[in-house]
Amino acid sequence: MPEIPFFSEIMKALSSQAPVQWDMARQFALSTATSSSTNTTSGASSEANVDPAVRIAIQKIAAVADMHVRDVTGLTTVKSNNNLNLPEIEVVNRSMWVHHTIAAYKPLFTEFATSISNQTKIDPAQPQDDHEESNQSAELNAMLGNLVKMMAPAMLGMSIGSMIGQLSLRAFGQYDLPLPREPQTQLLIVEKNCEEFATDWSINIADMQMWLIVQELTFHAIFNVTHVRETIIDSVKAHVAGFKPNPDALAERLSKIDITSSDPAVMMQRLLGDPTILLGAARSPEQERLAPKLDAMISAIVSYVDYVVDIIATRIIGTGTQIAEAVRRRRVEARTQDQFVEQLLGLRLTKSQLDHGHAFIAGVIERDGFEALSGMWTKSGNLPTPNEITAPGLWLERINY
Repeated sequence: MPEIPFFSEIMKALSSQAPVQWDMARQFALSTATSSSTNTTSGASSEANVDPAVRIAIQKIAAVADMHVRDVTGLTTVKSNNNLNLPEIEVVNRSMWVHHTIAAYKPLFTEFATSISNQTKIDPAQPQDDHEESNQSAELNAMLGNLVKMMAPAMLGMSIGSMIGQLSLRAFGQYDLPLPREPQTQLLIVEKNCEEFATDWSINIADMQMWLIVQELTFHAIFNVTHVRETIIDSVKAHVAGFKPNPDALAERLSKIDITSSDPAVMMQRLLGDPTILLGAARSPEQERLAPKLDAMISAIVSYVDYVVDIIATRIIGTGTQIAEAVRRRRVEARTQDQFVEQLLGLRLTKSQLDHGHAFIAGVIERDGFEALSGMWTKSGNLPTPNEITAPGLWLERINY
């Protein structure tokens, strides 16, 4: 369990006027990311750099993977005005993944913080309930609401840091959450997580590296299509901005939290686990209407990537079945921290949704061949709708006429 920052630092962070205390987010995230490594000379957590030989080896095989991704998808992994032949493959440790991820997701988390910043307050001019107990409850909620508003930047910073730190322990690259990132020229690979996963599943490390790079490059090629990229980003932003203030949420959270643990770090982790509850955010009707649309688009994209990776893995690895089964099983068995991030961003990767996506891809291929799937990328609005994801014939009819 990572160390919690000194309370003096927390109190200092409380004075922040920004919607999120980013220094605290980084501190929590890096503490978690490096918790398995200890620098014995300083007593502080640290992490070794990636072996240059490993970095060079991965960058070399990336060129082969990129060639196959372009051939199968018909897409390019770089912008036409870019002089690079393929994206800049950054082989990083967990700490560097944390730095890149906080920077990439900063606009989204800021959007969330801003959307709930105007917490509902008790209007003293309104008539109060005659029952003393109800009045006391209202006063408590008002007091907690003001306290949360003051603490929100620090609390959100701790929550974001905790979640990103936990994700860093499992992330293979930058598309574990299928969300476009900036800069568009970069592609991250987390070498340690790739190696540990291969060891745990008795997978040849070179095969695992190739399989992973193919998957990341395929996502990268899809999100290199401008209108696809913008559609997903705009939809996620709309979801994040859709949370509504719920001033009673913190009181409810505190009343239900398990206080049986004697470990304060464990209790803090439980309290910070879900910022949507902690900071008084409630899912809105707008989000409920948007969710099926975003689910359909994301499940189609992820399932297309799965299909392409299977084709290419058969070509250059011989078989990627063991890797695919292990990675995809882990994807739908995400831990609590992964689920909170998915819920916050609206990227719900459930088994049911991915089953619909895989059935959609198979249905299109059965009716019109693999090449027909390229219709998803040809123009804006061509990603499948909630009705079409379960009826691929409807999608083919719409995009062809």
